[in-house]
Amino acid sequence: MTHRFGILRRFRFNLPQRIAAGFLLAFLMQGFWLTGHQTMTDRDYQYARCGRETWERPSALAGYYTSCGNIHDGILAYRLAGLPLTLNFAAQRALDQFRKPEDRYVQTAGGEVSTWELRHQMTHVLLLLRLPFLLAGCLLGGCVWWVTRRLFGDFGGYTALALYCFCPAILKACVAPSPEVLAALGIYGGVYTCIGVAHAMQGPRRRWRPRLVLLTLLFATAAAAHIVALPITIVLGLVLMLWVADGHRSQTLPVVLMCSAGAMVLLFACYGFSPDAFSYVFRSAAAMFWFSMDPARHFFGTLSNAGITIATCGALILYLGLRRSQFFGNTAPLFCAVVLLPVVLTGVPGSPWLWAIPFLVTFVGGVFADAYESPRSRLALAACGGIVLLQIVFCLLSLPGLL
Repeated sequence: MTHRFGILRRFRFNLPQRIAAGFLLAFLMQGFWLTGHQTMTDRDYQYARCGRETWERPSALAGYYTSCGNIHDGILAYRLAGLPLTLNFAAQRALDQFRKPEDRYVQTAGGEVSTWELRHQMTHVLLLLRLPFLLAGCLLGGCVWWVTRRLFGDFGGYTALALYCFCPAILKACVAPSPEVLAALGIYGGVYTCIGVAHAMQGPRRRWRPRLVLLTLLFATAAAAHIVALPITIVLGLVLMLWVADGHRSQTLPVVLMCSAGAMVLLFACYGFSPDAFSYVFRSAAAMFWFSMDPARHFFGTLSNAGITIATCGALILYLGLRRSQFFGNTAPLFCAVVLLPVVLTGVPGSPWLWAIPFLVTFVGGVFADAYESPRSRLALAACGGIVLLQIVFCLLSLPGLL
């Protein structure tokens, strides 16, 4: 009992955690503001209808998994989009037992009711559709904070988290049903969990188990979000594990393969153990990709990303000019960002450049943390604080209806 609740007793909600919570709350508020200025789109209808079918009616058409066909561009996004609507519908149907017949939520009139024809009776559909993705964005922000604070200290964590929470591209991905933020969560969490597993290999085997379970879940998240995200996560994670696991490199490949196999089982479960729908993932062109610098140029050339662009350029100059910044903690996220930024999907629509943003802000936070500890720490704090403030201002100005 003492061991089980030891982690809870060690948790502290002191000033650093409160500041991080404030940034994440600001991220949520921006997401709610954007949601309040949106209307339902055809894409929303597709995700809502087919997402509900994955939970309520998995074989809507003969030979297909849903009325959207055999989903191959990320089953997890559809499941998360449909889950709040399905739970809302189930709760209202249960409450109908206590309502008068004429006031009931579901009016079947002796027949079977369509899962999507009830859309006009359901309230807050727009918010319910976006809530899982907003929460996934907050979870990814929490991962960025946990990694950067653990590696670079409080101020490095603040810098990375502020740039993440006030990044318009991340916000846009979290206020529309899409697999992008889910894939980013799976890749970022998977890569750093691989590093954690490599560090755990230096200790007793009992420390491996919880990290291996977590790694399997994150691999499954990446695979279910977008099938190309799994091999990318495996390659990046394996390279960094081989770098860290000195003396245990022979064990890294079996560990990664075991977690990958577990992830594929969980992906099969996401398709309701339907062999045809699951096999279509590998028969489609979803995993095809190429390389181009056009998405990166567009991202860094957008005015609302001016603070991130300046921070990235400054961090690169400091990284190349200061030998103390050229260590594993800074090099690993830079390596991952450089690999992900030029990736372009050719089989299905997607934004892999967005998967690089968490690694990019981690790199910036790490290099700036080194600058904060230099002899000119006050000047570094003022300059970096100004850059972060600039990004916050440009992000807020990009919100519709704010001015």
